[in-house]
Amino acid sequence: MRIRAALWTAIASFGAGFSALAVLRHEAFNSGRFDLGNMVQAVWSTAHGHPLRMTDSSGEQISRLGAHSDVLLAAFAPLWLLWPDPSLLLVSQAVLVGLGALPVFWLARKHLGSPRAALGFALAYLLYPPVQWLVLDDFHAVALTCPFLLFAFWYLDEDRLAAFGAFAVLATLTKEEVGFAVAGLGLWYALARGRRQTGLLIAAAGFGASLLAILAVLPAFGEGESDFYRRYAEVGGSPGNIVRTALTDPIHVLEVAFDGTGLGYLARIAVPFALAFLAPLTLLVALPELAINLLSSTKTQTSIHFHYTAAITPAFVVGSIFGAARITRRRPRAAVPLAAMTVVLTLVAGWRLGPIPLWSHVPGGEDLAADVWRVDEHDRIAERALELVPDGAVVSASNTLGAHLSDRRRILSFPYRADADWIVVDERRPSYADRAVAPVEAAVAVAWLKRDPAWRLQFEQDGVLVFRRVG
Repeated sequence: MRIRAALWTAIASFGAGFSALAVLRHEAFNSGRFDLGNMVQAVWSTAHGHPLRMTDSSGEQISRLGAHSDVLLAAFAPLWLLWPDPSLLLVSQAVLVGLGALPVFWLARKHLGSPRAALGFALAYLLYPPVQWLVLDDFHAVALTCPFLLFAFWYLDEDRLAAFGAFAVLATLTKEEVGFAVAGLGLWYALARGRRQTGLLIAAAGFGASLLAILAVLPAFGEGESDFYRRYAEVGGSPGNIVRTALTDPIHVLEVAFDGTGLGYLARIAVPFALAFLAPLTLLVALPELAINLLSSTKTQTSIHFHYTAAITPAFVVGSIFGAARITRRRPRAAVPLAAMTVVLTLVAGWRLGPIPLWSHVPGGEDLAADVWRVDEHDRIAERALELVPDGAVVSASNTLGAHLSDRRRILSFPYRADADWIVVDERRPSYADRAVAPVEAAVAVAWLKRDPAWRLQFEQDGVLVFRRVG
């Protein structure tokens, strides 16, 4: 009973604590139009009868499915009608990711035969830096892949195929490539559990779901090949060319994947749950996403600070449990020490790499997120400025301000203004889309606006400006 109480206390503390940090981070204008605003607009549009519609960086009204097949966003539309605020998404993300500790506990208790060791692995999951960063990286539907795959692992290990199927489907609805992770689960089931026919069917279904999303859904809604393939120009730049490069020049592919950045990324992911290497078949689930990240030229994909670890984490967490189980079959008393070792490793990793503000006050601790939750006077000024913009008006906004204005049909990224009736700019944080604009360029754009008779300055304080179209 005490262990269950401790488990639920840890889950509740994670959910409440990281919900608060995520919401405060947003209120301190440290979230972005890209990506929180995108998700908010897609959910808002769905709730108002325009499924998954959003405005892209060039001002076009598109389907969210042209960028990513995160269909699961539509499930938040009914909830939006009850709680119409970005906090809905941020809190839901923290709570659902925290609940991933439950299948971790169940798996560890089953395979290690020790509730205390099971509690240790559940705590290690909640302390793991990639899990904590996952819920502070704005909101992404794919973040929910992490708990969904953990539940899928548990139910597949229990041979409860209907429940497994439900969570596997939920996972594949979060992003186009997650079906490959589900295929990895099928291969694990076939090879590690000996359920060859069922496992291969699961693998085929997962692989097929991702191929369908990548080769049919994204091009259909995106009106052509996705821009995301540009991230893989070094190894081919398209699915067909990437496969061709892998077959004809595999050494080059390995050189791209395992450069200094890639090796450091792998170490930060793997070291806290190093026991997973004792159960290597489990890592089949992580391999597709690891390859996608390591071969990309986009730096955020090889950083634990972003959502790209969502489909990787479950394999290492569950793998570490199965790795510990291999040891305890020979040394039954080793379960609790192995769990304690894993907790210590995740604590040390959290001290060096984690987002909890407390670590910034410990010598050598990570301070990257030390101040992102603090609402200062500049943030309060920005909040007052945004109150001037009417609901539903077409607005052009810089990135951090746009995250607070995305619950509308159209929102543009400054300096693009097109049919905007309002423009809001934070000169202290000049940015648009997902790339920073040079301060000089932003200043020039604002200077032109001040001289343009079609626009009237309505508000100017501490670098925050609001313009309204006149005439």
